[in-house]
Amino acid sequence: MPKFHSLAHDAAAALGFSYDSSAPAWLHPVMHIVLVLAPALLAATLAVQAALLLRRHLRAVVSPDHAIPGQAVGIRASLPRHILTATGRQQAVLVVLSLTAMPTLYLTLELPKQIVNRVFESQDGTVAVLGYDLPQISLLFVLCGAYLAVISLNGLNKYWLNICKGRVAESFVRRLRLAVYRQWRRKHPAQRQAAIMPVLGPEVEPVGGFASELLAVPLLQGGTLATILLFMFVQDPILAAAALTVLPLQLIIVPRLQRRVNAVSRKRIREMRLLGGHLDLQLRELGSGVLPVAQSFRQLQDLRLQIHRLKFLAKAINNFLTALTPFLFYSLGGYFVLQERVSLGALVAMLSAHKEFSSPLKDLFRFYQQSEDVRIRYQEIRAFAALSGGILRPAPDFQR
Repeated sequence: MPKFHSLAHDAAAALGFSYDSSAPAWLHPVMHIVLVLAPALLAATLAVQAALLLRRHLRAVVSPDHAIPGQAVGIRASLPRHILTATGRQQAVLVVLSLTAMPTLYLTLELPKQIVNRVFESQDGTVAVLGYDLPQISLLFVLCGAYLAVISLNGLNKYWLNICKGRVAESFVRRLRLAVYRQWRRKHPAQRQAAIMPVLGPEVEPVGGFASELLAVPLLQGGTLATILLFMFVQDPILAAAALTVLPLQLIIVPRLQRRVNAVSRKRIREMRLLGGHLDLQLRELGSGVLPVAQSFRQLQDLRLQIHRLKFLAKAINNFLTALTPFLFYSLGGYFVLQERVSLGALVAMLSAHKEFSSPLKDLFRFYQQSEDVRIRYQEIRAFAALSGGILRPAPDFQR
C-alpha cells in the first residue's frame, strides 16, 4: 500500500503537480484512481479488446472465399473485405473528408478559451496579438468572427461527408440486392418465395448503412476523441486523465451486453423468416390454421422486448458513467483553479470539450453495436443464399 501511495504521488509530480498531507483528504483517493487505477485498468482492457479483434481478424484471413460446401460464393466471408472491394474509391473520399475535420474541431475548442482568457480576464484595455496592440472589443470581434468561420467550415465538411456516405450506402445496397435476387431467380423453391422479401428489404439495408460507416465513423469519431484528448492534455494532463476514468468500465460492460443482444437478434431474424413461411403456406392452403402465425407473433414480441431491455440497460449504464466525469471536473478542476494551477478559461474550455467528448464516444459504441448487428445479418444473408445451392456473384456497377 505505501508503494501504491507513492506511485500516485510520483505520477502527479511527473505531471507537474505536487501534494502532501496538507491537501484535502478527498484529493488523495481521487488522485489514486485517476492516475493509477484507471490507467492500469484501461491499458488491460484495451489489450484484451485488441487481442479479441486480432483473433477475429486472423479467423477472417484464414477462412477462404472460394467455394465451401454449404456456403455461398461471391459474397465474401469477410464483410469489411467485401465492402472495401466494392466501394474502394468512394471509401478513400470518406477517409479524406473525415481527416480534414480534425483541425477545425481543435480550433472550435481553442477559440472559446482564448476569448475568456485574453478578452474577459484581461486587466488592460489592449491585448498584444502578433506584435499588434488591439483593443479588447476589437479582439473580441476578431475571435468571434474566427469562431464563426471555423464552425461554418466544420458544418460544410460534415454535410459533404454525409452526402458521400449516403451514396456509398445506396450503391452497396443495390449491388447486394442484385446478387441475392439473381441467386433467387436461378433457384427459388416454393417454400422460400416469401423469405426473399425480408432479405431484400430490412436485412440488406442495415448492411448498406454500415458500408458507408466502415471507415468514416472510426476515423471521424476516433479522430474527434483524439483531438479532444489532445486539447485536454495541453490544458492539464491530470484533468485529461480524469476524463478517461470511467472509460474502462464502459469498454467492459457495453461489449458484454452487446453479445447478449447479438444472440437475441439472430433468433429474431430467423423467426421473421419462419413467419414468412407460415404466411406463404396460408396463402397456398386456405384451410391451414392461424396458430403457427400467432405463435410467431408472440415469439417476435418476446424477442423484441428482450432486445429493448438489453439496449436500454446498456444506454442507462453508459449515461450514468458518462455523468461521473463532470463531477471530477467540478471537484478536481475547481480545486486546481483555486490553487491557480489551471485558469478559469481552461476549465470552462475543458468542460465544453467534455460535452463534445461524450458524443463521439457514444457514436463509437453505437458503431460497435451496429457492426455486431450487421455482422449477424450478413451471416444470415450468406446462409440464405447458400440454401439455394447456387453461386452468388458480385453485381456489376451499371451506373458507371
